[in-house]
Amino acid sequence: MKRIISLLAVLAASFALIAGGSAEAADDGSILIGVSKLLSHAALDAVEEGMQDYLATTDLNVRYDFQNANGDISTAASIAQQFKSEGADMVLGIGTASAQALANVFTDIPVLFAAVTDPQDSGLVADNYAADPASNVCGVSDMNPVESQIQLLVDITGAKTIGNVYSSGEQNGIVLMEQAKAACEKIGVDFVEVAVTNSSEVMMATQSIIDRVDAVYIATDNNVISALSAVADVCDGAGKALFAADPSGVDGLPFLISWGFNYHSIGVEVGRLIEQIANGANPGSLGTVFLSDPADFELWYNLDTAKKLGIEIPQEQLDSAMVIIENGVKTTR
Repeated sequence: MKRIISLLAVLAASFALIAGGSAEAADDGSILIGVSKLLSHAALDAVEEGMQDYLATTDLNVRYDFQNANGDISTAASIAQQFKSEGADMVLGIGTASAQALANVFTDIPVLFAAVTDPQDSGLVADNYAADPASNVCGVSDMNPVESQIQLLVDITGAKTIGNVYSSGEQNGIVLMEQAKAACEKIGVDFVEVAVTNSSEVMMATQSIIDRVDAVYIATDNNVISALSAVADVCDGAGKALFAADPSGVDGLPFLISWGFNYHSIGVEVGRLIEQIANGANPGSLGTVFLSDPADFELWYNLDTAKKLGIEIPQEQLDSAMVIIENGVKTTR
């Protein structure tokens, strides 16, 4: 019987490796955390890193099974089933679709989410701003100040028409597009949006609207952010300003402004939630965490792009920036 059990353990470990996982086969009393990431790009990768960095400072004995859905919702659902077969102690969905897939499968273990713009609208929580002790779900939102971001873009560039590329298959992308549209209406500028279903369509979509807009605003839409370099190339070639709400992916790109979360900080907050749950906290009572500390945000200006576009950025804006790029040199304050 012992030989049979050993063989089954080996087979289970082999399956995890074939499936692309990183879970260890042996259960030494540690906490197994299944991590499902919608796709790989700088922001979502930073969430993983922040979580691991924080948990490494605790006394918790944790193991991870990291999985990547590569932008495919059906794969995210399969990953959730895999975590269930493995007997994960808690699971984390990074990105809306991955978090939804986990919440649909697990009702008896803690489900955490990260980088989800509107957890309530996504069906993950009953109320963004109220705890629900009966729920097993909690997490960290990456809700951005969309109206303030677009106002800054308009103030700096004088743009009369803002373009936006968004993912029609991702709830996160739809919510952000609608917020950007509402912001433009409030500010008094026109809004031109174009939808994509995956990252391979981003360049062509940007090209389809670039001649009709004065500037492009890209929110924290995972499919679009993963192809941000394509958006930047199109904007650069057309002489149009690019605002990216995710600073983690703009280094080396010809953007004008980037203002948004440091996603490593989101990962750290997820790590704190995991620690609290491991120490007995009720996930639903922890609810949704919204970051508000200015230190969790980064403002970047690219003066090389500004010069090329003939735009002068006021000194008071530069004084508030964390990163300035000038003559190809990145200066961090």
